[in-house]
Amino acid sequence: MSANIQPVAIVTGSGSGIGRATALTLARSGLQVVLVGRRESALEETADMLPDGAESLCIPLDVSDPATAEEMVAGCVARFGRLDVLVNNAGLAPLLPIEKTDAATIQQVYMTNAVGPACAIAAAWPVFMRQHANGDFSPIGHRIVNISTLGTSDPFPGFFAYAASKASLNTMAMSCAMEGKPFAVKAFSVAPGAVETSMLRAIFPEDVLPRNKCMTPQLVAEEILACVMGERDAMNGKTIYLRGD
Repeated sequence: MSANIQPVAIVTGSGSGIGRATALTLARSGLQVVLVGRRESALEETADMLPDGAESLCIPLDVSDPATAEEMVAGCVARFGRLDVLVNNAGLAPLLPIEKTDAATIQQVYMTNAVGPACAIAAAWPVFMRQHANGDFSPIGHRIVNISTLGTSDPFPGFFAYAASKASLNTMAMSCAMEGKPFAVKAFSVAPGAVETSMLRAIFPEDVLPRNKCMTPQLVAEEILACVMGERDAMNGKTIYLRGD
């Protein structure tokens, strides 16, 4: 383990909202960041906001396509030579009653919220193992942070598919924490309540969910940073619920 290694983080969904706030927060803390999302222009906007001197890479792709996980990790390693942190943030949250939730919607939600993150973890895992075997890991070791939802413990009506798909991220964190012990891997699931983002406003207008009832993306990003920097190691494998209060 070298104290001189500058850690590298992949952040999915980093073109806006929690992902953008997380990428900026990690970069300000000295990490190099790989910005991943569907819209290249949004990723470039995030890159332009990074502090001076911060190293970054934009990889436009859709995490709901399982084939992109290997592409994402390979691109990161090709550019920076390593990977230390994976933040699975990209998500899809349609608001639909159960009787209107068709098979196509269920498949799309699960591919984005569950299959995509699982494939990303599986693609990152051999890199973590190799770095550990070579003694080539930073003081923070290897970190996985999944962005879940408070709805996994208290599903809001209409979040049948969303909450269930996000619940798998909580279990993934448990598995990664257990299997990752020999490779300096720690894993967490951060499960916020309502966060003021464009995704939230696409389904809830302010007269239904006032802005003052929502937490900011930055609050969530700071919790993610705490997981990355070792401040939440006692919660390794656990789900950290954020209720905004």
